[in-house]
Amino acid sequence: MKRRLTTILSADVAGYSRLMGTNEAETLAALTAHRAELVDAMVADHQGRIVKLIGDGMLVEFESVVSAVDCAAKIQKEMRSRNLAVPADRRIEFRIGVNIGDVIVENDDIFGDGVNIAARIESFAKPGGVAVSAAVREHVGNRLDLIFEDAGEQLLKNIERPVRVYNVVLDAPHAASGSDRVPATAHKPSIAVLPFNNMSDDPAQEYFSDGITEDIITDLSKISGLSVVARHTVFAYKGTRVTAQRVAAELGVSFLLEGSVRKAGQRVRITGQLIDGSDGRHVWAERYDRNLTDIFDIQDEITEAIVTQLKIRLLPRERKEQPATASVEAYNYCLKGRELFHTMTKASLQHARRMFTYAAELDPHFARAYAGIADCDSFLCGFHGVNIPPESLLETCAKALDLDPDLPEVHASHGYALSTVGRYEEAAFAFERALALDPNSHEAHYFFARHCFVRCEYEKAVEHYERAAEIRPDDYRSPVLAGNALDRLGQLEEKERFMRIGLERVERSMVLHPESSDAAQLGACTCAALGERDRALDLIARVNAIDPEDARACYNNACAYALLGEQEQAMELLEHSLPLVSPELHAWIRNDSDLDSIRSLPRFQGLLKATK
Repeated sequence: MKRRLTTILSADVAGYSRLMGTNEAETLAALTAHRAELVDAMVADHQGRIVKLIGDGMLVEFESVVSAVDCAAKIQKEMRSRNLAVPADRRIEFRIGVNIGDVIVENDDIFGDGVNIAARIESFAKPGGVAVSAAVREHVGNRLDLIFEDAGEQLLKNIERPVRVYNVVLDAPHAASGSDRVPATAHKPSIAVLPFNNMSDDPAQEYFSDGITEDIITDLSKISGLSVVARHTVFAYKGTRVTAQRVAAELGVSFLLEGSVRKAGQRVRITGQLIDGSDGRHVWAERYDRNLTDIFDIQDEITEAIVTQLKIRLLPRERKEQPATASVEAYNYCLKGRELFHTMTKASLQHARRMFTYAAELDPHFARAYAGIADCDSFLCGFHGVNIPPESLLETCAKALDLDPDLPEVHASHGYALSTVGRYEEAAFAFERALALDPNSHEAHYFFARHCFVRCEYEKAVEHYERAAEIRPDDYRSPVLAGNALDRLGQLEEKERFMRIGLERVERSMVLHPESSDAAQLGACTCAALGERDRALDLIARVNAIDPEDARACYNNACAYALLGEQEQAMELLEHSLPLVSPELHAWIRNDSDLDSIRSLPRFQGLLKATK
């Protein structure tokens, strides 16, 4: 088996089936002429090799990234000229995707993720357009007189990690002309902050090093003269062993920041290294041995060092801001609370609530702490039957909003609290506000998706679940629950794809957090939905061993049993758990496709009526 790094161009005809249905002979003749008179010659001129033709599609290999993109752009520009005299509904318009990656070579054919990504990226190109991966964008640099528009990170089918996609602007003024239409990002230095390593003796301190990483990303993202890769993309590299040059190429950035954190008692040691992505050279490195109370100053110093090294000019509004809290102890409790919240069992939510409460007691002006308390209360009330009066829940949200009305997570927490108590229209407004402030807020997308599902807005639920799954590569709930919404839409192939993604993440989480039943709960439902009966039963047993009385665990095991056709077991668990849950979860149950096999049972209908 031979492997090589190469550039792959994938192309097909937009609307090909429609064109063939309208006039098959004319469409085939036009496509053949375009290939013979334009495409084949253009590929040859750019030293490319046509690997294969498949119907309306083609796969082409180039040794040079620049040649591949130049070839794609020239084909599309020439096709525009050829289509000028052709009616719009009869035009042959190619969509082209370009990627650079490692491929397997066999009998002159090529296979592998490099090829698959090129084909998936192609679907993001407009008819007559070209889309490229971040790695291609970085390699091209300023070598071509083209403009690239950032389309953001995309979750591609059967590709585990999100891929950043750029569209080539073919009808813009020349990039060299200095036109105002050239995106500001075209000349910005770009950086990815890789997850800082936890070097403490206690692996449980991982939350602290992750928190430092996230805060540095946030601080750098506020600088308009710097392009920063999002948190969810860089955290996909956590725990992996890859070279700086490879990461830089895959993410399409010029620089990387990596580092480590060692926390012991009231002392902290943080190291940071700024690396040139093109050659792996260290541009800057520093070690900070300080008291824990200096942690915010260290973060500021790292940010300032990067700004200085990259010669970035700060705008007045981008100067140093006050931290969200002046209390390092409150900050630490808040980070710990957020980590515990994400497992969502009753015990972990109660523990997380204590952490957020400690943070609020230490700093009564810490808005994030109150938002965390509200999140815990919403889920404790909604899933676990804890008696939390609606007015108390909303008062906590109001406190957070008063303290920091511009904090996205505060609005996300408020939205979910409103949804929990059944004030759905107000909830939707709060979610929209959260996403306007931060389109990459995981909590806002995840909470909004749940809200949309109970409102039977399934397409919108899928949209937000998919985005939440992109933002947090360790989020197994969103892809699994997206599968539930896709089932309601009748999109069964997509449902299975999302559930497979979710199941992979479930397996990883169970290794990292064997003490928690949450991942096993979702895993049992997923395996049952996918027909993996023995694995589903194993996971049900695992849940029972860890959390036999947890209301949410009972509900999820009931769903798994219902999917397996075990109606008696499902009903027994539902009778135990349904009286404990909130009206919001009752609305969820009415839509949950996992329960369809028992929905018509008189026993089930009677239970629903009794628990309204």
